[in-house]
Amino acid sequence: MPEHAPLARRTGAVLCLLLAVLLTACTNSPVSGPVQPPPPAPIPTAQPEPTRLVVGVGELGAGFNPHLLADLSPVTTALAALVLPSVFRPDAAGVLQLDQTVATSAKVVSTAPFTVNYELNLEASWSSNAPIAAEDFVYLWERMRSEPGVADAAGYRLITDVRSRAGGKAVDVVFSQPYPAWKTLFSDLLPAAILKDAPGSWTGALTDGLPASGGPFRINSVDRARGEIVLERNDLYWDTPTVLDRLVLRRLDGPVLADGLASGDVDVALPESTPAIRMILGGLQPPPRLQPAPEPVVTQLGMRSDSGPLADPRVRRAIAFLVNRDAVRTAVAPESLPADSFGLAPSEPGYASTASPDAPLRPDPVAAAQLLTAAGWTRNQAGRWTVHGSPAQLVLAAAAERPEDVRVAQTIATQLDAAGIDVSVIAPPGVALFGQPEVPAVPPTTTAPPTPTPTPTPQTPSATRSGTQPVDPTQSVPRSARATPSTTPSATPSATPTPSAPGGNVEADMVILPRTVGGDPGTELASDFGCPAPTALVPDPPRSPTGFCFPALQPLFDELVSASPRPTTAAAVERVLWAQLPALPLFQPVNLLVSTSAADAATHVGPGPLSTGPLTGAQEWHPTNG
Repeated sequence: MPEHAPLARRTGAVLCLLLAVLLTACTNSPVSGPVQPPPPAPIPTAQPEPTRLVVGVGELGAGFNPHLLADLSPVTTALAALVLPSVFRPDAAGVLQLDQTVATSAKVVSTAPFTVNYELNLEASWSSNAPIAAEDFVYLWERMRSEPGVADAAGYRLITDVRSRAGGKAVDVVFSQPYPAWKTLFSDLLPAAILKDAPGSWTGALTDGLPASGGPFRINSVDRARGEIVLERNDLYWDTPTVLDRLVLRRLDGPVLADGLASGDVDVALPESTPAIRMILGGLQPPPRLQPAPEPVVTQLGMRSDSGPLADPRVRRAIAFLVNRDAVRTAVAPESLPADSFGLAPSEPGYASTASPDAPLRPDPVAAAQLLTAAGWTRNQAGRWTVHGSPAQLVLAAAAERPEDVRVAQTIATQLDAAGIDVSVIAPPGVALFGQPEVPAVPPTTTAPPTPTPTPTPQTPSATRSGTQPVDPTQSVPRSARATPSTTPSATPSATPTPSAPGGNVEADMVILPRTVGGDPGTELASDFGCPAPTALVPDPPRSPTGFCFPALQPLFDELVSASPRPTTAAAVERVLWAQLPALPLFQPVNLLVSTSAADAATHVGPGPLSTGPLTGAQEWHPTNG
C-alpha cells in the first residue's frame, strides 16, 4: 500500500466532518414555545341575488319576429325594443332619433339615385360575437321585399341595392326614387349570420326566442309551459350596461296578477284593459297606478276581394252593414278605441274619422239587403240568403294564436248568422293565415264569447241557428270556401266545440287582420292596400292577406311615399278605400299599464312611444328594493 494512503483517508474524514458542520449550521433552529395552529379558512361570502323586475303580461304570442303580422303582440314589441338593434328609435315625443350605439351617422348622400349612407358603430356586435354589419341590412331587405305576411314592406320595395363598404361597417342603400320616410327602415335588425341559411329561418327560428342579441338585454329562456320569458343583461353589450340583472315577463291572469302585485312578486303589468281587470285591481292597497297603453295595431275585418263571393264590392259593403262594431267591442275589447280610418290610429296625433256620410259604420240591415239583392243574392223561405240557389256560406278565419281575434271572429259570425248568412269560423296558424292563399280549415279551440245583441234583420229566425254553421262541400259553394285535400291534422276540440269547417284547406272569405300603425302613414297605406309591382329582384311579389289590389289607387300610393305628395292625396285614398272596403276597421286594442308605487319610483314607467311600447328604456330601470 502506498505511504500516502492513511493521509488521504484522514483528509477525507476531516472533509466529511466539516461538511456535516456546515449543513448543521444552515438548518433553521426549532422555534421555542407551543406549536401555532394553521390559520382558519376564509368564510365564503354570500353572493347577492340578481336584481330583477317582474312584468305581468297577457299572452306570450305566437312568435317574436317583429316584422311578421302573425307575431305582432305587446311582448314582441317589448323584446324588439330591448334586444334588437335599430338605426333610429322614437324619442318620448315619437320623433325618430339616430341610435348611435348602432350607427354613428345616417344621411342622404345622393339624390340621383337616392342613396342613404350608414356608418355603423365599430363596436356594435351581436351576442354571438358577429358584428352588426351590412349583411344584416341585406337580410332584412331581402326578406321584407319578398316574404308574405310582413308589416310595412312598401319602403323596402323601393330599395334597388344594398352595398357594403369598410368590411361591412359602412352601408350604402340605393332607392328607385326619393323616399322621405327612409328613417323608418332597418329597425329591429335580425342576425343574418345565424338566420340566412337556417331552414325556415324567417319564421321558425324566431318562434321560441331571438337567437342573438344586439341590445342591452338578451333572452335567457322562453318557457311557454310556465308562461315566462327571462331577459338578462347582455354582457357583450358595448355601451352602458343595464341596471337590472334580469327582467322577467310572466303570463298572469287577473286574480293571480292582483295577488302578485299585492305581495310584491309582480312590479309592473300589462293586461288587456277591461272593466273586469279594473275591478280586480280596485281592491289593492295601496292602489297601483293605472295608465292606458294603446297597441300599435288596429284590428280590422279583412274581406277577400280577389275571389269568391266578396270579390263584388257590393257584397263587402253589405257585410259591413250587417256587422255591429260597437257590439263587437263591447263583447271582446270594451275599452278599445273605435277606429274609423284606414291610416292613422285613434291614439295617434291628428287622427280623425275619414268615413264618408254613407260609410257602413253602423248596422243597416235594409241597406245590406238592397246591396245583396243587387249583387244577385236572394232570400229563401226561411229568411236565409242564397247565391245561385244555394245557401250563402262564408268562411271567417282568425289566427289560432291570437285569442282576441278568435273572439272577434266568433262574435261577427254570430251577427252574420242572425242576418241570415251561414259562416264557418276557422283558426289556422297565423303565419299560414297571413301568408298563404289557402289555410287549414281547423276550428278554434277557444270557448265562444258572450253572444252580443243580434243585428235586427227582417224575416230572420236568428234564435235557432248557430253563428258558425259548417259549409256543406256538396253544395254549390264559392270557390274560396271549397276544401282541397290535405293531411293537416285538426286542432284539439275545446270544451265548447265550434262546428268545424270542411276538412282540408280553404281560402278564407274574411279574416281578422291586424294593421300596423305608429310609423309613416303613407308607407303603411301603401303596404296594406297597394299592388306590389313585379321587379327583376322579385318577379312574383306576395299579395296582401285579403288579395286586395285596386290598380286605380296605385298612383296615389306611389305619390304618398314620394318626396312631394299633395296634401289632398291621403284623403282621396281614404275615400276610395271606404268605397271599395278591402277591410272594415274595428278598433285599436288598449292595454292597461299597471305599476306599484315602488315600481313607479324605480322605473318611471309610462306608455312609451306607440311603436316601442311601455318597456322602452327598461335598461335604465332600477330594482324596487333600491
